[in-house]
Amino acid sequence: QVHLVESGGGLVQAGGSLRLSCATSGSIASFNAMGWYRRPPGKQRELVATITSGGSTNYADSVKGRFTISRDNAKDTVYLQMNSLKPEDTAVYYCNAQLSVKDYWGQGTQVTVSS
Repeated sequence: QVHLVESGGGLVQAGGSLRLSCATSGSIASFNAMGWYRRPPGKQRELVATITSGGSTNYADSVKGRFTISRDNAKDTVYLQMNSLKPEDTAVYYCNAQLSVKDYWGQGTQVTVSS
């Protein structure tokens, strides 16, 4: 059973930075891909960033150039560095792990950006 736990969310001012962490119960190197998604208030869940087992990354256009996804295989942890935060980045952020045909999700961490 895969277990994901997000942390690092909080309240920040526009232009500030946050670093989210996703700790996994297993070796992240065994997953096909890891990613971050978010659900803004009143909206559907959307892709933020992904990283494959080979290290390839993909970002939503709205965060490209501001956010960086990375991983530390030794710590079985995936990170999302968020810079130049905007109020529209306010959302619950979820960690995702892809293994075979299944997707696993964490409980989410709240990020609130004030203007």
